[in-house]
Amino acid sequence: MTRARTILYDCDTGIDDAMTLLYLASLIRAGDAELAGIGTVHGNIDPVTGALNTLRVLELAGVKAGEQGVPVAVGAARPMAQDVHYALEWHGTDGLGDTRLPEPAGRPVAEPAAAQIVRLARAMPGELTLLATGPLTNLGAALLLDPELPSLIREVVVMGGAFDHPGNITTHAEANIWHDPEAADLVFAADWPVLLVPLDATHPTAVHDDWLDRLAAHDSAAARFAVRILDFYVDAYTPTLRRRGAVIHDALAAMLAVDPDIGEYVQRAVRVELRGELTRGTTVWDARSLPAEDTRRPVRVAVGSDIPVFREILLSAVLSL
Repeated sequence: MTRARTILYDCDTGIDDAMTLLYLASLIRAGDAELAGIGTVHGNIDPVTGALNTLRVLELAGVKAGEQGVPVAVGAARPMAQDVHYALEWHGTDGLGDTRLPEPAGRPVAEPAAAQIVRLARAMPGELTLLATGPLTNLGAALLLDPELPSLIREVVVMGGAFDHPGNITTHAEANIWHDPEAADLVFAADWPVLLVPLDATHPTAVHDDWLDRLAAHDSAAARFAVRILDFYVDAYTPTLRRRGAVIHDALAAMLAVDPDIGEYVQRAVRVELRGELTRGTTVWDARSLPAEDTRRPVRVAVGSDIPVFREILLSAVLSL
């Protein structure tokens, strides 16, 4: 890892978010990162369930959370301009592979997630990496609450979008962006540094038999939990991958946030299609070798990563807990 980060995490805690929380917990316990707060949003599951899942995972990993530790705030329950949709077929009706875990000891804080973003950004100007691995409704709302927010955030790292890769919720759109296209476009239009980690970068990092077997061979509470939730995720993913495995999308975004050297990037202005009947929620860039005509601030888009390194770091992180 090249340098530590103070992270404010915005998520919709389903299975790959839970794996990402285990990765972040390993960094926190090693003193390699700080977690200023977490907000949850509609997406894989409703935000209240997502907040409880977040508390469950952090407590399992030995990280104090809730009012006595990392604050976990409940965020937007629906998108800005469309109906809400959950990914229960991918994450289970409880968001964690139908594992039905006990209630966490901690509780979410009363502050809404968008307000938490603004407050922490004001308290720590220039320090926060805002990591978002769910729909971007909380970020969009925070931008509307505080027009100065872009000047206060060190970097925004988003797992979302698809460019030279098919969508995973429609033919063209990636799920996190499709869940709230208006909010996503607000985020990409704002004048702050954005790293976008799309399906083009995440799908090649899929973990398969050898990785899953190595995880299953480790008998710690964190490893057993990861095996349980991944069993559901693997069953959902295997028909798509055409072999046993799963794509832990969100963990790549988190890893590139703290160790950008393992990624490959291009700079492009990014927009979101808001009106297309067949393409709503699609991320669009101009990949032509011409001078850029878009006046938006370019987004740094991950187009690849060191896949063996990603897999080893993620596995080592879970096994370290």
